[in-house]
Amino acid sequence: MSGLPLRALAPAKINLGLRVGARTRAGRHELVTVMQSISLADELRLDWSDGSADEVLCPGVEGPPERNLAARALASFRAATGWDAPPLRLTIEKHVPVAAGLAGGSADAAGALRLAATAAGLADQPLHALAAALGADVPAQLEPGRWLASGGGELLEQLPPPRVPFGVLVQPLAEELSTASVYAQADRLGLPRAEHELARYQEQLRAALLDGAALPGAELLVNDLEAAARSLCPAIDESLARVRQAGADTTLVSGSGPTVLGLFGGEDGPARAERAAAGLADSRDPQSAPAPVVAVPVQASFGAPRARLSQFRHSA
Repeated sequence: MSGLPLRALAPAKINLGLRVGARTRAGRHELVTVMQSISLADELRLDWSDGSADEVLCPGVEGPPERNLAARALASFRAATGWDAPPLRLTIEKHVPVAAGLAGGSADAAGALRLAATAAGLADQPLHALAAALGADVPAQLEPGRWLASGGGELLEQLPPPRVPFGVLVQPLAEELSTASVYAQADRLGLPRAEHELARYQEQLRAALLDGAALPGAELLVNDLEAAARSLCPAIDESLARVRQAGADTTLVSGSGPTVLGLFGGEDGPARAERAAAGLADSRDPQSAPAPVVAVPVQASFGAPRARLSQFRHSA
């Protein structure tokens, strides 16, 4: 058993393209997407608890702590492995916006599994089945990086990291959208695609990124959930326009929204994203628009459990 406390970063993910198909018998929609971890991340700390049971503390997030997906992750890890260590306390410092299409809750659950496996001395324990049972976005975040996901999100193919980092401008909105409501709206709008369309899109994404290209072509950087999210949250339209005017090469809604992304390619992409974010921050109404954040792609080492986070917190 590794000594506690242990810390880990739980990076948000963005979707570099997202096509959505029909709902499966398991209740999830078929999808094809590239999930890319980015340096915007929650900070997790696992330590011993003074209480009689495992606890999850997540200041600023509403709802009972036991409903937090990270709490379910700890419970499922104990049940699957038989780990009978004393009660644990998982503290989550949130930086990833909640209900924003960035899979922050899924990232925390994946981070909790990584921390528990390390603390139990079971770092090589297969965790994919546990992650898949928790949610569609969790498996790809067990090992941060770049994954081509299909099925309900559980079928994963690891893609090489981008040879040149690109800049990601993350523009949160004050509104929140639940993933379930956006998918339901997509169904009402008739957006889900046929199986052959998903298969063709999967091949196109794989071919575009298999050599380590930073981004797929603009024609592949589309999000099938965007129309549904925009219909539920009209404020997205103005945000997309502002990020586009700030100079982004591509703008799109992140996952189920409402967060808007601006992607900046090329070697100067991160620097251009920083300049664009500064301009947007200066011109925004602080009462209605959260400040934009700039991030870059990250890999597995970024989210690895360790005693200290200071040297990794802002690195890629």
